[in-house]
Formats: sequence, C-alpha cells, structure tokens
Amino acid sequence: MTHPLRVQPDPSDPRLTRRLRGLDQAGQPVETSVTVERPLTLYLNGQEIVTMMTILDRPEDLALGYLLNQGMLRREDRVTGVEYDEDLQVVVVRTEARTDFEAKLRKKTLTSGCAQGTAFGDLMEDFATIRLPPEAVLHTSWLYRLLHTLNTLPSLYLEAGAIHGCALCRQDQPIAYMEDVGRHNAVDKIAGWMFRENEAPGDKIFYTTGRLTSEMVIKTVRMGIPILISRSGFTAWGVELAREANLTLIGRCKGRRFVALAGEARIVFDADAAQVPEESARHWRKNSAAAMEAGDAP
Repeated sequence: MTHPLRVQPDPSDPRLTRRLRGLDQAGQPVETSVTVERPLTLYLNGQEIVTMMTILDRPEDLALGYLLNQGMLRREDRVTGVEYDEDLQVVVVRTEARTDFEAKLRKKTLTSGCAQGTAFGDLMEDFATIRLPPEAVLHTSWLYRLLHTLNTLPSLYLEAGAIHGCALCRQDQPIAYMEDVGRHNAVDKIAGWMFRENEAPGDKIFYTTGRLTSEMVIKTVRMGIPILISRSGFTAWGVELAREANLTLIGRCKGRRFVALAGEARIVFDADAAQVPEESARHWRKNSAAAMEAGDAP
C-alpha cells in the first residue's frame, strides 16, 4: 500500500537557505548554502508564551505542537484560530475556553534539546497514564524500505546542514516530513500537523535524525506514537523511559544496521539484512557533514 508524502520542506525555497561566500581549509574561495533561522513569538489567547528560533516554514504547526507538547493545550481543546503575521513574526493561537497555561510558565527545567529547550516538568505531565497500542508492529522490511525513501528525499538537511529532520510514517511510507534548526521544533511541527489533520497516532512510526534523549521519548509517547527510530544514538534515561512506556526504541539505524533497546516485541524480523545495501560512501559523507553541523554526527 502506498501512502503519499503529504507535507515536506522545499529545499529550493529562497527563504529557508542562503548562499554565502567564504574560504575553505586551503584558503580558497568557496560558496556554500546555510540555513536561515528567524525568531517566532508565540501567543496563546493574548498571553506571550515564548520566542523560538526557527526556519519559519510552518509556523502554525509549530505553535500548535509546542502548546500541545508543553501541556498548555489539550487535544480536546477547541482551537478557534491560528493567526500568523509574517511581518511581525508572530503567531497567535486562540481557543474557545481559557487554558491553564500560567502555571506552566513558573518553574522551568530545560532538557538537552537544542535552541531554547523544553520544560521537563511539562513534558512529564500525564506520561505515566499514557498507554501505547500493544498491537502495533514494525516489520524490518518496512524499516529498510522506509530508510531508503527518507535518505533519498530532497531535504534542507542535505542542502545546507545545521538542521534536524523528523518524519511521521505508516508502515514503509513517510506521510509528513518536517525540518528545523532545533529537533524539538521539528517534533512539535509534526505534533501540530497531526492535531490540525486529526491524524490518529496508533499505527504510526516516528523517525528523527536527532538523538534519542528523554525529551524525544517523552514527546513521542505524549503524541501516542508507539515506535521511534533514529539514525543517532541513545541516552540511558531515554531508554529507561521508553521501556517504562513500552515504546519501541530503535537507534543507530543506518543502512542494514540498527539497535533496539526497548519495545523489541513489536519487531517482526521478516527481511534478510544481508540483502540490504549499505548507504553509499557519497551519501554517508554528505549525511555525516550535515549531521555534524547540526550537532548530531551519525
């Protein structure tokens, strides 16, 4: 079954990258693409919440996803408007009823998320009560086909580096792909898009280029997605939380290789890994350079 990619960044969008000139290691002139980041200030019902550094390609999704993942907005809340002013670089989310966000702004413990990070206490709210679908499965044949598709997508990651990518997938097909300068921003964009599209999470797979930290695990669990995959590595607490929540956690996923440290029972080993080609040297070098710029070397 084919599930077409419904949303992804446009690497050719002149607002997202810029060509700059400089010198290389030999002192020779060089021109390269760099990612453009801009501030975005988020308001909820007239209250200023946060200013984020972002590529500003999907401000409405980012705003909704941030509020959802911080617990300032519930999925049952009725959103009456999401207004973005490009000139002011402001996005305003309005709800039918007042939300209890003031308490969320009092005590903040920043996680290891890049850029402005995420308040850990807000992420942990309701974590222990969430039950991920036990019937969800991941076929390794899906995984290998999915990796091939994601590795060949046109992306800002390959165009300019200094950026993270996240994909929402079903079986072996990506549905939505988002990128941003902070991995938490890319995750929040997916969460906001799912909210706007009323996309059910139970049969989905989440892919990220970022590290599998406690933040990434908690957000994925709060989104209700049962499977999380990354080409990067793990933190011990991320693994501990994934095991607690019965989240399938797969890292170091490149070519035919991967390591699963939580939720292994969901994996159906139906592909011969020996028949899966490794990533080409050219692709690996380009991914590695971009990842090192983003702070997540493969």
